[in-house]
Amino acid sequence: MRTLLLELMEEYVHSKNPKLMLRRSETVVERMLCNWMSICLYQFLRDSAGEPLYKLFRAIKHQIEKGPVDARVKKAKYTLNDTGLLGDDVEYSVLTLQVLVHGEGPDVTPVKVLTCDTISQVKDKIIEQVYKNLPYTLRPKVDSVTLEWRPGSTGQILSDLDLTSQKEGRWKRINTLAHYNVRDNATLVLSKVISIQQNYDQNQENHEERNALLEDDKVFHLVRPQDEMDEIKSKRGSIKDKSMTKAITEIYLTRLLSVKGTLQQFVDDFFRSVLCSGTVVPPAVKYFFDFLDEQALKHNNVDEETIHIWKTNSLPLRFWVNILKNPHFTFDVHVSEVVDASLSVIAQTFMDACTKSEHKLSRDSPSNKLLYAKEISSYKKMVDDYYGGIRQMVPVSDQDMNTHLAEVSRAHTDTLNTQVALHQLYQYASKYYDGIIASLEEDPAAQSKQLTLRFQQIAADLENKVTDL
Repeated sequence: MRTLLLELMEEYVHSKNPKLMLRRSETVVERMLCNWMSICLYQFLRDSAGEPLYKLFRAIKHQIEKGPVDARVKKAKYTLNDTGLLGDDVEYSVLTLQVLVHGEGPDVTPVKVLTCDTISQVKDKIIEQVYKNLPYTLRPKVDSVTLEWRPGSTGQILSDLDLTSQKEGRWKRINTLAHYNVRDNATLVLSKVISIQQNYDQNQENHEERNALLEDDKVFHLVRPQDEMDEIKSKRGSIKDKSMTKAITEIYLTRLLSVKGTLQQFVDDFFRSVLCSGTVVPPAVKYFFDFLDEQALKHNNVDEETIHIWKTNSLPLRFWVNILKNPHFTFDVHVSEVVDASLSVIAQTFMDACTKSEHKLSRDSPSNKLLYAKEISSYKKMVDDYYGGIRQMVPVSDQDMNTHLAEVSRAHTDTLNTQVALHQLYQYASKYYDGIIASLEEDPAAQSKQLTLRFQQIAADLENKVTDL
């Protein structure tokens, strides 16, 4: 990887814009670096950054689910993302349901929901609460359970769409708890689909619901899309509407700021856990940053800003932004579209904090820039202090780095199948066998370690095993 990085650096420093190096993942070494960082930072993620990341994810999810979420257009009242903001005022109230799980004893689980929630949203919140001690992949899925309300002697199965669904012209509204008139403290029974007949009936019901949802797209939850006639009418007052839209956007910015304020501590805690220098910095980060500093000194056209960008492209953007935008890479959780929209805003703020350029804000600036306008300077200082602190640390020698990598390898001996990995690598290497041999024979470092001979021996062993099979 070091050899390939040196070649990549030579290419960018002499024939391309040096600031663009490591920004993409177009070359083998850029992908290798991404995987190398992921492996080397895994323990740090477990020990330090994982908990604040999980708390941030849970805080966003909790904040979003406190208010209406349109199941159809994937917009929420409480969000950080202006494009995912549910602008229409929706009447709703909070209910506490008493939930029994059929076949799992008499225990009742209280679950907070909203009267405007669809039945699928209610199921999802119930499953989240009842099975909170289980990872997401081990929980029942929404389509595999039924929800029954027992207001009297007979029960009523609640569904997103059924014969009672309300129609507004050509549009059909998805059923909510308010539609069924479910009251506070109502008792609901969650049942898993077990028998073949039940499974068939449930699949038929889900199939009919899906068909109805897809049919001409004439199904809505909270916000009914405009019909063609509505659109014609709205065009007549387009000039007036534009000024009104601007005013409304400013009103909604207040709501975005409110959500941002609620989540601020969780965002700060995560940023601090990632941008901390000193003894907790993983050896791989110190080693790699020193490598970039050393190589930059050898080239006259590499300034401090370029080095800063290299470090940003190799660690924050290549690893941390990816982890932040995809919590399900780290945890066994489900990330909904509305949660993803808010995570994207925080990820963009993190990326902005890692840049050297100053952002000039105006009334027309994107909302995510305006949201974190006050904090961005302190976040930028955190990044500068982080990079500066790492530079002042005691260097990690090649021997120390090799020892550390050996420890990492031993720690994952039982969790990774090295035979499968080796076979997949060889499938790639076998296509370019002659070229690899030629390159190894020309490389003094490879000759000193007898890499040509070792590669030939591995190839021979693998070919023999394939022949035996």
